[in-house]
Amino acid sequence: MTKLLPLVALIAASFSALAADFPLKDKPITLVVPFSAGGPTDRVARDLSEALRKQLGTSVVIENAAGAGSSIGAAKVARATPDGHTLLVNHIAMATMPALVRNLPFKVESDFEYLGIINDVPMTLIAKPSMPASNYKELATWIGQNKGKINLGNAGVGSASHLCGLLYQNAIETDMTTVPYKGTAPAITDLIGGQIDLLCDQTTNTTSQIEGKKVKAYAVTTAKRLSTPLLKDLPTLAESGVKDFQITIWHGLYAPKGTPADIQVKINTALKAALKDPDFIKKQEGLGAVVATDRRVEPAEHKKFVQAEIAKWTPIIKAAGVYAD
Repeated sequence: MTKLLPLVALIAASFSALAADFPLKDKPITLVVPFSAGGPTDRVARDLSEALRKQLGTSVVIENAAGAGSSIGAAKVARATPDGHTLLVNHIAMATMPALVRNLPFKVESDFEYLGIINDVPMTLIAKPSMPASNYKELATWIGQNKGKINLGNAGVGSASHLCGLLYQNAIETDMTTVPYKGTAPAITDLIGGQIDLLCDQTTNTTSQIEGKKVKAYAVTTAKRLSTPLLKDLPTLAESGVKDFQITIWHGLYAPKGTPADIQVKINTALKAALKDPDFIKKQEGLGAVVATDRRVEPAEHKKFVQAEIAKWTPIIKAAGVYAD
């Protein structure tokens, strides 16, 4: 035991030196995005990368590693050297992966350091332009009259639209034929063309389609109505009679387990400053996202929040019996 003490001290000293030098000027920070380029999470990460660059004084680059309900990109970060130079930006998938991916190669709750929530993105329930219903009450009647014939699109298993669709079917106790696509763009294209009937997706994807009157919008998924001028008149699903329905797509920042505490503090401090950056806030508002300002920007509260979300989503996903692996 006595012989091990010098080794322990050497390891501790090396980690201390690593934290003091962070970030290394000749090594960029990589934000791994577990979804395709151009999607809503990718856009959030790219906006964040610029805001973090200002705070940390080093380049911040994006690496897209999509697939398997976001578990491919997340696994890459879980295995990365814990030096603060490889981070993960992921959304609500951090709470759904434990149920969606049956052979998950890591543990969400113990293989990452939680660094803070970034934002919340509302969702909208939209339909094909030829949908005869003019409001949600009429849409609910149409759904009741067309059980067994309704096609509900999504951007792929594990996507935000897939999760919203699962929750919606569960809430209204109605099964629909789910049609997965390889991304949001083809799903919305088919919705506009009338090949599918409904889609529940993020405002980052739907606002311009609603504004252009290419789709019909019926409700938002938040607890309160949105203040966005274009969407402020849309009712919430809860006020429309769908009990206990609420979902927003939150994004968070993560590091590999074992990242030195001092480095975690530096990144969290930079994140908090980034969330107050006027340019970042403006860009997020343009996406329909709400920048986090509550206690979830603290690592411990971030983790508690994800644990609660895991408890919420696991039974819903298991009941659906649809998996990403």
